[in-house]
Amino acid sequence: MSYVVDRRLNSKNKSTVNRQRFLRRYKDHIKKAVSDAVNNRSITDVERGEKISIPTRDISEPVFHHGRGGRNERVHPGNKEFNAGDRVPRPQGGGGGGGAGSGASDQGEGMDDFVFQITQDEFLNFMFEDLELPNLVKRQLSGSEEFKLHRAGIANEGNPGRVNIVRSLRAANARRIALTGGKRKQLAAIEAELAALMTQDEVLRDHARIEVLEQEAAQLRARLKKVPWLDDFDLKYNLLVKHPVPKSKAVMFCLMDVSGSMTQETKDMAKRFFILLYLFLQRNYERTEVVFIRHHTSAKEVDEQDFFYSRETGGTIVSSALKLMDEVIEERYSPSEWNIYGAQASDGDNWNDDSSVCRELMVQKILPKSQYFAYIEITPRQHQALWEEYARVADSQSDAFAMQQIKAVGDIYPVFRELFQKKHHDA
Repeated sequence: MSYVVDRRLNSKNKSTVNRQRFLRRYKDHIKKAVSDAVNNRSITDVERGEKISIPTRDISEPVFHHGRGGRNERVHPGNKEFNAGDRVPRPQGGGGGGGAGSGASDQGEGMDDFVFQITQDEFLNFMFEDLELPNLVKRQLSGSEEFKLHRAGIANEGNPGRVNIVRSLRAANARRIALTGGKRKQLAAIEAELAALMTQDEVLRDHARIEVLEQEAAQLRARLKKVPWLDDFDLKYNLLVKHPVPKSKAVMFCLMDVSGSMTQETKDMAKRFFILLYLFLQRNYERTEVVFIRHHTSAKEVDEQDFFYSRETGGTIVSSALKLMDEVIEERYSPSEWNIYGAQASDGDNWNDDSSVCRELMVQKILPKSQYFAYIEITPRQHQALWEEYARVADSQSDAFAMQQIKAVGDIYPVFRELFQKKHHDA
């Protein structure tokens, strides 16, 4: 088989279209490779690019050709072994040959898979494809928006690059008509009188009158030529006005259980989930703030460094995190202006009688102010009271609340996609 290796340096991204077509064609292979890579990588190495391997059988193109067998007559050039007219024996191996060249193994099928590298951007695009923040609707001006230019008619002043040629020429023509209309009528009358005089016999012509009319006509033509064809007054400009573009403001609350029941393995899975969420927000949304809350028996708002690397631990009162989230919303994020989201990770182990408090807080305080809240329970064990209470919330408010269980690292990425899967609304 022949191989064509394209070693061009892709100057000016000339092969970008071909690459995009290739990525679309093998989208399923790439998505599977991305999913495997996300599950197998370390926490801090999730967003790197990836090598994608595509089986050779999936790259082959369908072709139309003559099948093997039968009686064929071909004319080949001669060589050291054969001369014209010699009979060439059929290849051994029961219909082998076929143009695939020499095989690399005893079975004649030894080709390596096709391997190529996708960039970090392409990796993240595939990783977060078809995902969104649910129910993102509130749009508002915040004072530092981007502006979009809209046409707002015609102005007499403006940038030379925005001259409206048609309107300028129309204005110039109107000005010339207004300034020269009377003179043109006088000139037309003089020319008509001259024409009438010139039709008379030369002996009978009034030469003095003709001379006077010719002088008046010359003066009128000179005065008409002084009117400029295009004046600065005629220039018209397209008027563009800036309109602020409303932006969706969103805040994501990340609530992580760091109690003593959370093993290091469980915490690592929770961190991996929140890193995916953090990358997703950074990648897809410009104006999204993130609030990190860690809790054991008490909850604390922390920065990113403490959220992922602090070693503080203790007992478990999940409601403390929900109360702190509600307090932060009241202080800084008005529900009328912000799209409020929450994501909570826990092993489900909670203090006695606190789970029912969590449900009440969720129903009465959090969800009425939030667009969406996702709860993941990281445990291979059976569910406890917190899951049961949250399940009642999910049954009653399925649009605003979702919950999933994670048993192993391999469940994180599928669960993440399930929680933030883009919903296709009917038109």
